[in-house]
Amino acid sequence: MKQYMLTPAAGKRLIGKALAVHPEIKRALASNTIVIIAGTTNSYAADEILGTIGETSNLVHGRFFRGITLPPGYKVSATGRLVGDTRFPGDVVIRNGVWLKGNTIFDVADDLKEGDIVVKGANALDLAQKRAAILIGDSRGGTSAAIIPAIVGRRVRLILPVGLEKRITGNLDDLANKINAPGIEGYRFLPVEGEVFTEIEALSLLTGVTSEIFAAGGVGGAEGGIWLAVNGTAEEEQEAEKVLKTVAAEPMFNVYGEVKE
Repeated sequence: MKQYMLTPAAGKRLIGKALAVHPEIKRALASNTIVIIAGTTNSYAADEILGTIGETSNLVHGRFFRGITLPPGYKVSATGRLVGDTRFPGDVVIRNGVWLKGNTIFDVADDLKEGDIVVKGANALDLAQKRAAILIGDSRGGTSAAIIPAIVGRRVRLILPVGLEKRITGNLDDLANKINAPGIEGYRFLPVEGEVFTEIEALSLLTGVTSEIFAAGGVGGAEGGIWLAVNGTAEEEQEAEKVLKTVAAEPMFNVYGEVKE
């Protein structure tokens, strides 16, 4: 067994690298539609997946989110967007291996069918039950409302990249009943069914190892960091170490052109 520490940014990059070689993603790239809905972890997924079809996603990373959680001192709207931010590039929609630049989930949601994939980030992770939930700031349900008919009605695959720093201990359904009750202010909370994909699944897919979180936290940029205990054959552990070294120095996520009070 070996031990490794990952910052949230390193974890996001690891998840992105693994999604780029995910068997279902690779299959859908050839002849189906993949929608990567804007989100901070998904910006890394978009970066890596677009790289497999020869596209550079510089316009995506750093601006690729609809809602974001920031420290006090930032002007954030009720839906989580930075006030004054008009540089949203759209979601990433890839159809038959071609990036449809400027499209969003709302442009293609009604056309999604079985065999297509939606990649959407999450805000809460029940690690024990492998379930995730999404915060919703839009009173009309936002992108979640757009994808539910496709996921439930037409069996479109939902993949939920979510970092281990978002783990919670409560029951997601119980929390939803409390947070979504009439008279409550703030975000809504939507548990969703899909393939939860954390750093643990990412490392397993890339190298074959098994891993578990055994400690967390840090300072100086390691806030939200995690310690993983990694197990596998000697060859698998060596490969895991190589992969983790490639993401270890990933810089902190930078919100370009922040708008502060």
